[in-house]
Amino acid sequence: MSAPAIAGTNARPAARGRSRLGDRLLKAYVWLILAWLFVPIAVMVVFGFNDTRSKSNVTWQGFTLRWWGRLDEYPQMIESVVNSLQVAALVTLITTVIGTLLGLALGRYRFRGQGATNLAMFAAIASPEIVMGASLLSLFISAGVKTGFATVVVAHVLFSLSFVAITVRARVIGLDRSIEEAARDLGASTWTTFWRITFPMILPGVVAGALLAFALSIDDFVITQFTNGALQTFPLWIFGATRNGVPPQVNIVGTLIFAVGVAIAVINSVTARRRT
Repeated sequence: MSAPAIAGTNARPAARGRSRLGDRLLKAYVWLILAWLFVPIAVMVVFGFNDTRSKSNVTWQGFTLRWWGRLDEYPQMIESVVNSLQVAALVTLITTVIGTLLGLALGRYRFRGQGATNLAMFAAIASPEIVMGASLLSLFISAGVKTGFATVVVAHVLFSLSFVAITVRARVIGLDRSIEEAARDLGASTWTTFWRITFPMILPGVVAGALLAFALSIDDFVITQFTNGALQTFPLWIFGATRNGVPPQVNIVGTLIFAVGVAIAVINSVTARRRT
């Protein structure tokens, strides 16, 4: 065997070895990132079972289930959770309807001012929340609007609308227009084509945008702090409770919210796979 052939034979195992090493490093890096993301959540879940005897729930003192039956010890916390859920539900409904229509328009049509609209949406996403919160507060004060539930809903709709519109727009751009054209050729009206053909195809994007809007609304602190007035949401209540010590019930409510979010995501994923 010639020297070049021997050299090539030796190079292939070395290349495979480097490739395997790179794959292992990449997998290790991914697991480190996942651990960085999920360790705080795991700590929250675990300390919901902590048998703490002090106001500060930061030291493990034993396992107990008694806190799960004593959520009513903090009625203001329950009220704040209800407020957060009401705001998030209303914001999700509004942003899903408006954002879906906006995403359809941006993904399908070309019109004057489209570039400015895209720029405004990405600016709303990129701008710091403190900028939007301060500007909205100035607007409400200048207009003589009393801050409260309505202003929080308006503020949340404004900063989450861009996320929904961009999510739906990405789905619309990837649609096969020939399916809609075939429906129209077979006699379907514009309305029938939308509900029977277009909407089912963009539904995954609509659901993803709605879930994103709900998550953004229910855990927002900065913008809510500027526009809440006397309304107390769950993040604001936690911030106030840290002065005296966060009770284990906070961990339990956080665990329940996280569990519901995971369940919705799993159901959405399974439904999408079955539809595919």
